[in-house]
Amino acid sequence: MILCGGRGTRLRERTESVPKALVEIGGKPILWHVIRIYAGQGFDRFLLATGYLSEAVLEFVAAETWPEGVEIECVDTGLDTPTGGRVALLAERLRSGTFCLTYADGVADVDLAAELEFHRAHGATATMTVVQPDLPWGVAELDGEVVRGFAEKPRSGHWINGGFFCFEPGMLERLGEESVLEREPLSGLAADGELRAFRHDGFWDCMDTYKDAVVLDDLWRSGEAPW
Repeated sequence: MILCGGRGTRLRERTESVPKALVEIGGKPILWHVIRIYAGQGFDRFLLATGYLSEAVLEFVAAETWPEGVEIECVDTGLDTPTGGRVALLAERLRSGTFCLTYADGVADVDLAAELEFHRAHGATATMTVVQPDLPWGVAELDGEVVRGFAEKPRSGHWINGGFFCFEPGMLERLGEESVLEREPLSGLAADGELRAFRHDGFWDCMDTYKDAVVLDDLWRSGEAPW
């Protein structure tokens, strides 16, 4: 399942006429890149939870040529529905077994088969890929009050939500139409010991701002995009 209903307000330069999921990276919508990450690793059934300019997403999916065997269903889950609410609205399509979920704005060279194997082995309800992003600023290296040097945009020492999830159907019982996935549902899973972290040390980036889109576009056009 891919959450692609957001407005992309911090990408205002590009999302006035297209939804965030259709902002182009290297001439293709970022949604195309996300689907290809999964399809390239053997996934073939996709459920897109659309919202803002949902018709545009549907038209793109219908017009695009996808790898053989790939099936994509688009469902309009409302204009302002929060992330967890979008999942809740599609719960009946997700109850049959383990499902993967991601956002339509993040790309990575994550090993999805390894994540799924990790998820099935630990037996908990949910797995969240965690990453250590490169910081967008240089960091001062201090010795007390003395600045000894600078590190240019180092990797963070903290792990953050990387946006690639595996869930058991029991997760759906924690969701309502007003749920924000990243708040009470994930916090509740963590509090109950039902959320595990799959550490990803490779490439990861998220298209949150116009600057992020430019960076990813340049990377793709260079022919060196890791995803």
